[in-house]
Amino acid sequence: MSKEETTVVKKRRELRGVVVSDKMQDTVVVAVTRFVKHPKYRKFIKRVKKFHAHNPENKVKAGDKVTIRECKPISKTKRFEVVND
Repeated sequence: MSKEETTVVKKRRELRGVVVSDKMQDTVVVAVTRFVKHPKYRKFIKRVKKFHAHNPENKVKAGDKVTIRECKPISKTKRFEVVND
């Protein structure tokens, strides 16, 4: 395999969440929920983080469960794109 033929394929992060807002053009806000164990009390705590994701053609609406994939920066806040389910 020569030097020109080698390509680096990076694994992009994929997250599952619920669309909480679809009011922007070509953008949705996705809330991703995860459970983490408290270091001292050993109780599971729910943590929610919101991500802006690119939604071309405005296919998904609020309340839909979607998978988002990391991509190159599209704008100041958008670093993810909606994957068709």
